[in-house]
Amino acid sequence: MRTNRSRVIGAGLLALAMLATACGDSGGDAKDGPEIVIAAQDFGESEILAEIYKGALTSQGYNARVQRVGGFRDLELAAFDSGDINLAPEYAASMLEYLNEGKGEASGDATATTGLLNDYLEALGLVALTPSGAVDTNAFVITAATAESLGIQSLSDLAEKGADLKLGGPPDCETNPFCIPGLLRVYGLDLSANFTPLQAGIPTADALDQGAIDVGIIFSTSALIADRGYVLLEDDKNMLAADNVVPVVTQELLDAYGDELKALLDAVSSQLTTAALTEMNKRFDIDNENADDIAADWLAANGY
Repeated sequence: MRTNRSRVIGAGLLALAMLATACGDSGGDAKDGPEIVIAAQDFGESEILAEIYKGALTSQGYNARVQRVGGFRDLELAAFDSGDINLAPEYAASMLEYLNEGKGEASGDATATTGLLNDYLEALGLVALTPSGAVDTNAFVITAATAESLGIQSLSDLAEKGADLKLGGPPDCETNPFCIPGLLRVYGLDLSANFTPLQAGIPTADALDQGAIDVGIIFSTSALIADRGYVLLEDDKNMLAADNVVPVVTQELLDAYGDELKALLDAVSSQLTTAALTEMNKRFDIDNENADDIAADWLAANGY
């Protein structure tokens, strides 16, 4: 069938116009609608993402601010339920497995995983939008000295040789299906008795360097892995799933602003990458820069 060239050109111009609307001139006309309150959990990446959403939204005339909600999903969901927040940066696979109580429905397919996530979010009056290409999942790391002395390079090696090692990482590791439950389910390794809850990032890395723990859980976008020369253990049985960054919003907020809000948030997602997150996390965790300054640079570089 022949293609109508004028329609293709028209569609292209329309797409460019929509992108300009979503990502273009700052200081757009003020939007008439509810305030957008964005959740930030207590780790650097969440704070940076919240500031990115805020900056993109305010550049287009939305009234937006960031609200800290603590470090656990139950607190975030309670804040959604109470109306204290109506937007949050989330991670598709982890959010899905939290809501389905660890049924193992998440896969490496971000689109499919987000679709399943929306089946659970609908009952909560929430919607996950288009997932970004930025993936942040749990990374299990050990020091080079431990890797060499015990001959550990993968999670299977850890299961075989490291049952007595001490694990440290975010408190939700005890219930996160891609952390302690995942190690038990996929690798038959139970480290629950040897687990120390630690703040993500530098506190976990410092504990690893000081020998307080033997295995650290550091997000895969963390610059600490390369900066400190850790050995990233291979997930050779594919325990980890599609933890792509995805914005979760209330249906009420979408109803208030319509497709224009969705287009803007989808545009942000289309520009987020794992490499960019890793660099921004380095600036936060290692260079001790502020999340809002880091986000401002990303926003400026991406046309907001």
